[in-house]
Amino acid sequence: MHDKVFSKPIEKQFEFDEQIAAVFDDMLKRSVPFYDEAMALTKRYAKAYLKEGGRLYDLGCSTASTLLDIERGLEMPAELIGIDNSASMLEQAQRKLQVFGSSIRLEEADIMSYQYRPCDVVIANYTLQFIRPLVRETLIKALFDALKPGGAFIFSEKVVSEDKRLNKLMIDSYYDFKKQQGYSEYEIMQKREALENVLIPYTEQENREMVKRCGFAHCETIFRWGNFATFIAIKR
Repeated sequence: MHDKVFSKPIEKQFEFDEQIAAVFDDMLKRSVPFYDEAMALTKRYAKAYLKEGGRLYDLGCSTASTLLDIERGLEMPAELIGIDNSASMLEQAQRKLQVFGSSIRLEEADIMSYQYRPCDVVIANYTLQFIRPLVRETLIKALFDALKPGGAFIFSEKVVSEDKRLNKLMIDSYYDFKKQQGYSEYEIMQKREALENVLIPYTEQENREMVKRCGFAHCETIFRWGNFATFIAIKR
């Protein structure tokens, strides 16, 4: 379904409700530059670190598109678990899983209080930015503890620049991208207002330092376009 959510005046802050869930796949591809390329890398690295019989979590799995692509590319048994606190998102995801006869497990839960079991890989695509900064590291530490030695945390985030002029240039470039995808100036401004104080991004360096403070030995940026970045952090 085509995303027209912000073509009319907003009545509330951004949330992953039924209205967003219905158009989410379209919204992602039209709102995140090079989304397919970033996800292709995410899936490639996830499969490289996932061991036979191992476990992978996708936090904020939304409609489970990434998990389904990983499952289709697996050549060994593994447990894939998608976690999301939006019932509307998981309803959309469950429909997909039924169509493809998938064995992916979906759980409606708060990723902050979820009891993670030992795992090889954790994915979080544009999820941390919606976690309040005061408790963001609490989540990262829980993920670090759950990951087995040699495990990987792969995450994508919207990022900001410490340089004000450069940051404005990146935002302007991003808005030009959205206009090229068919979004109007009005829709762009409406969504920006809805996300105010809901999506709180860090700089690229802040993201790296955060995961290292939580115990990860290494963090690498594997993809970046303007103010969007994908990282991999390794537990030694």
